[in-house]
Amino acid sequence: MSTPRIVLVPDGLDGLRVDQAVSRITGLSRSRVSDLADDGHIVMDGKVLSRSDRARSGALLEITIGDEPVGVQVVPQEVEGIGIIHDDDDIVVVDKPVGVAAHPSLGWEGPSVVEHLAAAGFRISTSGAPERQGIVQRLDVGTSGVMVVAKSEYAYTVLKRAFRNRQVDKTYHALVQGHPDPSVGTVDAPIGRHPGHDWKMAVTSGGRHSITHYRVSEMFIGASLLEIQLETGRTHQIRVHMSAVRHPCVGDPLYGSDPVMARRLGLERQWLHAVELGLLHPGTGEPVVFHSEYPADLQHALDVLRDI
Repeated sequence: MSTPRIVLVPDGLDGLRVDQAVSRITGLSRSRVSDLADDGHIVMDGKVLSRSDRARSGALLEITIGDEPVGVQVVPQEVEGIGIIHDDDDIVVVDKPVGVAAHPSLGWEGPSVVEHLAAAGFRISTSGAPERQGIVQRLDVGTSGVMVVAKSEYAYTVLKRAFRNRQVDKTYHALVQGHPDPSVGTVDAPIGRHPGHDWKMAVTSGGRHSITHYRVSEMFIGASLLEIQLETGRTHQIRVHMSAVRHPCVGDPLYGSDPVMARRLGLERQWLHAVELGLLHPGTGEPVVFHSEYPADLQHALDVLRDI
């Protein structure tokens, strides 16, 4: 057997059985992964796991599987539409378009921010798993907007701690169906994996603590534009929480939106945009705020609503 490969458990695999999670991370069959577990070759945070143990988001997995490949490769490629909002020795702030992942992952064949930065010649922190070096936050493939990537090792450490300790201000705008009542409120409900869908999340009693604050900033016929602050950062958090209070994001059929409304507004994805990111700069310690304007498809949907 070779030296163990070390990978981080992504948020999307939190709570899955080890044989399922490692199979998705490595691309190996579940039976092969089960054999590895039975032989004591899968370790999480220093503990040897059985096939039925549960993976935990952010934990370090050590997988020893000989010469078989683990994880995914970073293939540098420039991605049309990615904008650079800010760049210095410690961080690069990216304006991520829809259809682009934060980093490569198993099963995703589209472009990513990490691969674009590699192709564009940016020097990124080497901390983290190879395919996620420099990544301290993530936006869903279907969500556009501002995100920060660490360039220096010190910045990576500082920013990871800041996100973990909820010391970063994350502001999103979301167009949701209907009119939330009250117009200013908080959704405090745990989020976990949907019991019937591998790639869908839900409010569940055994889920992780999740808090979303919202405020209605504009109302239309049948829809509302919300300003949202995230106190936590769970997978699909805004989409799950707004669906749970019966105001799903427009253009988000996975979480119960009306496809007729989406077509009328010309939307092919959920109306959700990361508009602002505020943090203490890891190099200077000074507060900085970065903004992202609405992309054309989201602006068009608002224009249609305002013309009605």
